[in-house]
Amino acid sequence: MNIEPKVMIDTVWVLITAMLVFFMNLGFGAVESGFARAKNCVNIMSKNFIVFAVSSLGFLIIGWGLMFGDGNGFLGLNGLFFAGGADNSPAVGEAYKGVYSAISWTGVPLWAKFFFQLVFCGTAATIVSGAVAERIKYISFILFTFVMTMVIYPVVGHWIWGGGWLAKLGMFDFAGSTVVHSVGGWAALAGVIMLGPRIGKYDNGHIKAIPGHNLSLATIGTFVLWFGWFGFNPGSTMAADPGAIAHVAVTTNMAAAAAIMSATITCWLIMGKPDLGMTLNGCLAGLVAITAPCAFVSVGVSLLIGLIAGVLVVLAVMMFDRLRLDDPVGALSVHLVNGIFGTICIGLFAKDGITGTATGNGLFYGGGFKLLGAQLAGVVTVGLFVFIVAIVAWAILKAVMGIRVSREEELRGLDIGEHGNEAYAGFQVFTTE
Repeated sequence: MNIEPKVMIDTVWVLITAMLVFFMNLGFGAVESGFARAKNCVNIMSKNFIVFAVSSLGFLIIGWGLMFGDGNGFLGLNGLFFAGGADNSPAVGEAYKGVYSAISWTGVPLWAKFFFQLVFCGTAATIVSGAVAERIKYISFILFTFVMTMVIYPVVGHWIWGGGWLAKLGMFDFAGSTVVHSVGGWAALAGVIMLGPRIGKYDNGHIKAIPGHNLSLATIGTFVLWFGWFGFNPGSTMAADPGAIAHVAVTTNMAAAAAIMSATITCWLIMGKPDLGMTLNGCLAGLVAITAPCAFVSVGVSLLIGLIAGVLVVLAVMMFDRLRLDDPVGALSVHLVNGIFGTICIGLFAKDGITGTATGNGLFYGGGFKLLGAQLAGVVTVGLFVFIVAIVAWAILKAVMGIRVSREEELRGLDIGEHGNEAYAGFQVFTTE
């Protein structure tokens, strides 16, 4: 069998970057468990471990078909089950080429494409875990993850990456600020609302800080995620295009660096201390915000995007607390708020052809409001769809089996109640509760 060298190189590139994104599961597990209390560490690690297994099954069973099966502007319809469609329908081939100009991965084997998309699906699903941490039932989280990976994520993915109606409208999302991060964020928001806050978080009208048990672990996790993002964003070229890969790697890194600094400074000015947790979330906020526009903006603009993202994440954490929306790890502030911001940045700052891709110019490059309008349409419609479907799914689970552990179990810790296990067996844990 003769295989063109470019196809071989593109396939290796797609698979290696997909493996980097898979490695981000470790990062999410470390960040979330570090930001949570010791008594819930086993539960959080278990959720982050099993979520990729659930994602793999759900995406194979029907998710891939809904996302990339040939159909209409809203759903894939042909070859729905077990990736049974032809290896040319629709965004697997020409739709990607239409969106990203010269970048096309039509020669890459089907299962390489599947694996690349699967790890993105798993990332969207694991975002929910942190926001609902320390009070959700394990089985309810697993069942909701099936809904995420079999319905919610694939439908939105079809709209934007599957040649669907938002792609035809002119919306762009290079690596997933909306498709991955906002989708995960909207679903997490619905879960937070349905669950309610942790016991003691908002007692007597006051916001009580509930510190994580291991910021060393959270820091290691953030480094893993930063590293994995060099698969997430550059890998979304979906071909070994040297110029595009290099450009995207640098814009990704610069946005993260700028956001780290702006989040640290903002927190320092508001709270009087440079909080490490805010610094870590600043890094992630910059990475999320640059994910959509990384191939469409200059390095200088990536710095601006990162600077704004770092400020936004600090203010958003404070806002959600004042709204009594308890998010133990800041997932809503990182992924939802900055996923929306990053998507809008394309409409503001995109410069046509900057990496050989065709987008049209953003508002600040003389493109007018057309591109910005398409980006805003995507933000609003995706938000409405995901939030409504997620809130219904959470409500059904709540009515059928409940979604929150008992008060006693929450106070003692989910590790014992849900798993009969301890992360730090033999150590005495002191709490003020």
